[in-house]
Amino acid sequence: MMARYSLRNLLFISLFSILCLYPFLSVKGADMSNQANNFYQSHEVTSQKVTFQNQYHMNVVGNLFLPKNLDKTIKHPAIIVGHPMGAVKEQSANLYAIKMAEQGFVTLSLDLSFWGESAGTPRNAVSPDIYAEDFSAAVDFLGNESFVNKDKIGVIGICGSGSFAISAAKIDPRLKAIATVSMYDMGAANRHGLNHSLTLEQRKQILQRTADQRYVEFQGGKTEYTSGTPEKINEHSNPIEKEFYDFYRTPRGEFIPKGQDPATNTHPTLTSNIKFMNFYPFNDIETISPRPLLFITGDHAHSKEFSEDAYKKAAEPKELYIVPDAGHVDLYDRVGLIPFQKLTDFFNHYLK
Repeated sequence: MMARYSLRNLLFISLFSILCLYPFLSVKGADMSNQANNFYQSHEVTSQKVTFQNQYHMNVVGNLFLPKNLDKTIKHPAIIVGHPMGAVKEQSANLYAIKMAEQGFVTLSLDLSFWGESAGTPRNAVSPDIYAEDFSAAVDFLGNESFVNKDKIGVIGICGSGSFAISAAKIDPRLKAIATVSMYDMGAANRHGLNHSLTLEQRKQILQRTADQRYVEFQGGKTEYTSGTPEKINEHSNPIEKEFYDFYRTPRGEFIPKGQDPATNTHPTLTSNIKFMNFYPFNDIETISPRPLLFITGDHAHSKEFSEDAYKKAAEPKELYIVPDAGHVDLYDRVGLIPFQKLTDFFNHYLK
């Protein structure tokens, strides 16, 4: 039997101190405005499931998308797409991969290790180093495809995958162009909360709670989970909970991978989530230069601070692109807001 440790008692207690910054969101969910289309399909693109191994001999599963009638006798640029933290490739990543394949790119969405169809136990475990390795393993895979130009591989990281893609790019020069969308610095979010709303004392309480839980699980006790998306909302739920609920818990974006317990879907394990406290993806971000960085965020996004911080620390060439009237989750699937033309121009310039 498993139990999920309360969101309100862990890291995201820090969200409650900043709720006044965000507009009220409907509790009804399934807001399909601005052409929300997470499960978008295209007649212009073919797809196939692929499996490859990372350096830890763990199977990583992805979806490979190709423009129809792609000439496989010549080599083409490719783009890897990483899903939001706690999500899977069917949530946001496939949409971006399909849209970029329509623009002529070979694209690959992937499930990070411990999530979706990729290997790794316990399920829903957090390992920033292995997440970054998965992006490098995706480069290994694409670079060995006869129709891919191994010197023209880029990456799009959505939400938490933005920080994992940057972590990978710092040590893998084969990633030639890096774009992030609604990026979360998962390290800073866990250490400090949004807008530095988590106190040091609260952080130490989280560390102690997690340390105590390790004893419980070592002795065969219940696995506990943290953060993620609430299963229910009501009039007392905060705007950020409602924003994520509207995507992850309604037909708009809900996806339960085969074998996944719906009660733990999107929730990392408590004892592994603490690994984010030691995750500093923006340290040495300037060393990625002269490879280009594009940071895309919404002007209403609760996560905007992370893209702004990364942009400030990065070296040229770099660009911070702020999408008007967009929140954090809006850029997961709202085709009417997502700046696909900006991404297309970026990768055409640096990969083609």
